Amino acid sequence: MAEVLLEHHDSVAVITINDPDRRNALTIDLSRELHDKVKQAEREANALIVTGAPPAFCAGADLTQLGNSKDEGLKQIYRGFLAVADATIPTIAAVNGAAVGAGLNLALAADVRIAGPKARFDARFLQLGIHPGGGMTWMLQRITNRQTATAMTLFGQILDADEAVRVGLAHSRAEDPLAAALEMARAAADAPAGLVRTIKATMRLTDAMQDHGHAVETELRPQVTSIDTPEFAARLAAMKARISGR
Repeated sequence: MAEVLLEHHDSVAVITINDPDRRNALTIDLSRELHDKVKQAEREANALIVTGAPPAFCAGADLTQLGNSKDEGLKQIYRGFLAVADATIPTIAAVNGAAVGAGLNLALAADVRIAGPKARFDARFLQLGIHPGGGMTWMLQRITNRQTATAMTLFGQILDADEAVRVGLAHSRAEDPLAAALEMARAAADAPAGLVRTIKATMRLTDAMQDHGHAVETELRPQVTSIDTPEFAARLAAMKARISGR
């Protein structure tokens, strides 16, 4: 049975880590397969959802491989979730169960997280006697805040779905996080493919900016380019037709 599944729902790709007996733990081989599936999704879809086969989202790195890993081995384990972090299309993590250690990294790597009722966000590194890796401390502090990141990383706090939403780690809670993610992804799926990728690239640039004027200039050229496209002309004409028909 394939350990990483890729399905398409129109222009939304859904990647499922499919090793439920091991709670979807990341091995080097699985991370390589996840990396390849993410790259395939980037070529074929406008949005990507990542989830895990129940009962877990991802239980972290395989402990045997983790214990035997040095620099290169660790980088190979990181490879899958870093592909999600670097994806050129918008990404959503449908967190249906526990996201632990490197599994938390996988959830943090997505642009948006939707938490199901059984979601648990657990750093776990300290409890295992290992330093966090894969950029977890950086991602967690940027997405939440220093206090929440410290509570999770150094004091072992585990967040459930409601608490994750409260501190900004998750965007929302849903009884069926995959269904909610598919609904959220619809806007990107229906949009022009090039525009989706350009907007995401621009958001990465403006995220690091401190000056409003610089952001205005950064957005100006791609906005002008999009105005000149047939897609914009068609959508503008359709909108005008709807307004005049009211």
